[in-house]
Amino acid sequence: MGGNATIPFAYSELEAAVPEWLNKGDNAWQMMATTLVGLQSMPGLVVLYASIVKKKWAVNAAFMALYAFAAGLIFWVLLCYRLAFGEPLLPFWGKGGPALTQSYLTNRARLPSTIIYDGNVLISPATLPFYPMATMVLFEYMYAALTVILLAGGVLGRMNIRAWMAFVPLWLIFSYTVGAYSLWGGGFLYQWGVIDYSGGYVIHLASGTAGFTAAYWVGPRVKGDRERFPPNNVLLMLSGAGLLWLGWCGFNGGSPYAANIVASLAILNTNVCAATSLLVWTSLDVAFFGRPSVIGAVQGMMTGLACITPGAGVVQGWAAILMGVLSGSIPWFTMMIVHKKSSLLQKVDDSLGVFHTHAVAGFVGAILTGLLAEPNLCKMTMPWQNTRGAFYGGEGHLQILKQLVASLFIISWNIAATTVILLCIRIFMPLRMLDEQLVIGDDAVHGEEAYALWGDGERFDVTRHETCEDEERPVRAANVAINGARGVTIQL
Repeated sequence: MGGNATIPFAYSELEAAVPEWLNKGDNAWQMMATTLVGLQSMPGLVVLYASIVKKKWAVNAAFMALYAFAAGLIFWVLLCYRLAFGEPLLPFWGKGGPALTQSYLTNRARLPSTIIYDGNVLISPATLPFYPMATMVLFEYMYAALTVILLAGGVLGRMNIRAWMAFVPLWLIFSYTVGAYSLWGGGFLYQWGVIDYSGGYVIHLASGTAGFTAAYWVGPRVKGDRERFPPNNVLLMLSGAGLLWLGWCGFNGGSPYAANIVASLAILNTNVCAATSLLVWTSLDVAFFGRPSVIGAVQGMMTGLACITPGAGVVQGWAAILMGVLSGSIPWFTMMIVHKKSSLLQKVDDSLGVFHTHAVAGFVGAILTGLLAEPNLCKMTMPWQNTRGAFYGGEGHLQILKQLVASLFIISWNIAATTVILLCIRIFMPLRMLDEQLVIGDDAVHGEEAYALWGDGERFDVTRHETCEDEERPVRAANVAINGARGVTIQL
């Protein structure tokens, strides 16, 4: 090579592909964070949902997540991104439009509505990350996709798949984008100084509230599924949960829009809170039920991740542990104690308990963020320089009020928007599957089954599960009695 060595074309600083404003490190990290968040949905929640439900619903649950991930992206680039992060239209909504042109996607990323004035005085300029708009558009979509897939957890095992296919784009347009613009895109809650570092409101409180509302309107599963809904593959469920947990490093680590120290702190706090919450939930299971539950551990992990999300980059490490203790205990209490005593919670068939694991945990995290947000960390992430939690004095008590008002807005909007969307869909098609489909499951809905194996997490009982004609039953029963067990029953 010697003196004839040349710089590879892709690394030439003079080319249009490497403008002066581009920070390669930030761009590389943001694309990595985008991929990590995407893995939470595909395959994370696809695998988790397929394995945590009864065997007869594995295909349907996985497909609901797969479809939402694909369909949502098309509507995101055609309209929704700019509704959530575009120029201001209303205090809670941006001007919608496509995010597909070369001139738009190759320019420097910018969130135009995030500029803040106090009268005529500029308080904070618009957010301008050091990477192209293409990176920003896809990164923000991964949050949107995850939100609608989390919502699906409330209606697994009975929602009409065609109704779900209509619901996904409508909910993204009329519900998700409102929360995202209001809190992240420069809307009225952002301008007011509400803290939602990475989605305690926009993602968890919204998905938990909307999922519970959808469960009410869709209606319950069949009685047998409500009474017994065992996971068909616990080990595969743990694989999905693991993808979800580690994917959260990109979820909270990517929110500063830069590879900076806030991202590092947020990732550490995320893992500390999730681990603490899992241990607390498991300890409560052992204390009250005498043994640990793998499903309970996954729920504890999930509540910890949801709780830390609104404050991951603005709280100290000890606060992350405290948030983990409360996120592992308060949602446990609402799920195990309050749920059994509340007629409303008993009436609504929330398949995976998204109300507890996301709405309750997200709300707890949002309020704790208003209490524990550290002033110096807030200066690194928030546009208002006097932002602080109530624990640190000053005007911190006002932050609690702001967090409560934001919670009420997100809850109210998601109840109303989800209700209107589902009632409109119901005019054209039923929201719930036919009873015949509910009894059979995947084979009736998709013509496919997840496993060529018997079992729905039950022990084999020849008197209940034998499929031969009645006149053959005594003969086969006699053979079993004479010859004993012949083979292995696989319990899924």
